[in-house]
Amino acid sequence: MAARKNAKADHSNRIKDPTEWTTGDEPMTGAQESYLHTLASEAGESVEPDLTKAEASEKIDELQEKTGRGHG
Repeated sequence: MAARKNAKADHSNRIKDPTEWTTGDEPMTGAQESYLHTLASEAGESVEPDLTKAEASEKIDELQEKTGRGHG
């Protein structure tokens, strides 16, 4: 059982806050932009065009929460 607990702890430690990403200040990826526009459309919101990778990730999280997507 201890091995399972450690495996879960190790997995959670791999998830970094987007503000800590070394590439977080680079422009968002095409995939992020596409998904953001999909989510924003569903949420009835607009998306700023020049987000960074980190900002896009945070906005995706926010819109997933709002639309109920990504939780499954």
